Amino acid sequence: MADTEAEDRIPAGGTGEVDERIFAATFDLAARWGWRGFGMALVASESGVTLAELHRRYAGRRAILEGFIERIDRAVLAETGVGEDPDETARDRLFDVLMRRFDALRPYRGGLAALYGERRQSAAALVAVGPRLARSMAWMLIAAGIEPQGPRGLAAVAALSAIYLATLKVWLKDESPDLARTMAALDSRLRWAEQLVHRCRRRRPQPRPVVSAAV
Repeated sequence: MADTEAEDRIPAGGTGEVDERIFAATFDLAARWGWRGFGMALVASESGVTLAELHRRYAGRRAILEGFIERIDRAVLAETGVGEDPDETARDRLFDVLMRRFDALRPYRGGLAALYGERRQSAAALVAVGPRLARSMAWMLIAAGIEPQGPRGLAAVAALSAIYLATLKVWLKDESPDLARTMAALDSRLRWAEQLVHRCRRRRPQPRPVVSAAV
C-alpha cells in the first residue's frame, strides 16, 4: 500500500500552476502565522486545491519545502548561460548565480523570514532539508562552471552552503531596492573564500624526493 502511494505521488519540485499556488499559500501562511502555526488543511484551503490533490503532490510541509527548493533551483538554472561573460572569474559567476537565487526567492521572503526566525523550533524541518540544500548548492556550483567532484567538491559544497545561509540572513532584512547590503555581504564572503583557497594552495606541502634504501 505504501509503495503504491509513493509511486502515485507527484515528484516534488513541480513547476505547474497548482504547485505555484501551493508554494505561494504555504509561504503566505508562514508569514502570517509562523511555520508551526498552520497545517496542510489550511494550505489546501488557501491554495484552492482539495486535500486529495495536495496529498497526491506533497506528503507534508517538509515535502512542500523540498519541492520549493527544487522550484527555485530550476528558476536559477533556466537563466544559466544567458548573456554570460566567458572571461568572468569563478567568484563573479557564483555571485551572479546566487544573486539570481535571491531574486527568485523575493516573492516568498516573508514566509522564509518566519521559517528562519523559528529555526530552533523548526529544527527538524531544517535538518531534514539539509541534504536537499547541499544538492542545490552543488547545482549552483555547476551553474557557475565549477564541477563539485571528489573531496574538494564536497568541501566546496559545504563552503558555499555556509556562505549562502550567512548571506540569506542579511537578505531577509535587506529592504533596499537594489539589495546593496546583500550584494556587499555575498561579495565579501566569496572574496574571503577565494583568498582562503589561494592560501591553501600556496601552503600545500611539496612531495619529498624518494630516496633509495640502498643509499
